[in-house]
Amino acid sequence: MSIPTQLSLHGYIATAPELTKTRSGDPRFHARIGVERFRKETDGSFTKLDPVHCDLVVFDTAAQRAFDQFRVGDSFVASGYINEYEIEREGQTVPREEYVARRIGHDLARTNYEVVRRPRLTEPAPPVVTDVIDHAINF
Repeated sequence: MSIPTQLSLHGYIATAPELTKTRSGDPRFHARIGVERFRKETDGSFTKLDPVHCDLVVFDTAAQRAFDQFRVGDSFVASGYINEYEIEREGQTVPREEYVARRIGHDLARTNYEVVRRPRLTEPAPPVVTDVIDHAINF
């Protein structure tokens, strides 16, 4: 059995996030993101390259949560997939791609934050203790 994985991506929010609706009325989060790149030099040092920018989208409940939580400059980690599609521009078909995040959160390595946990719906039930009584039946 193999471990189920998805394509991961880490970067930063480069433009103000937008919350729109899909044709079916579901929430859709969109932002341009930047992904930093580095080149390792022969002496072991690293040279920072220009970042790669692309579109990030999130759908449904996660879209609303992402819109509420993310701002320009926030670092994130996401898992999802790349969606390739085409658009029509000036009579030409232009290939495009976007990263579709199924899961997204702030990058722990670059973000200070506080975890606020939801209260439990019900307290766990105390363990049930029963007395075991042996009954002898005499005939």
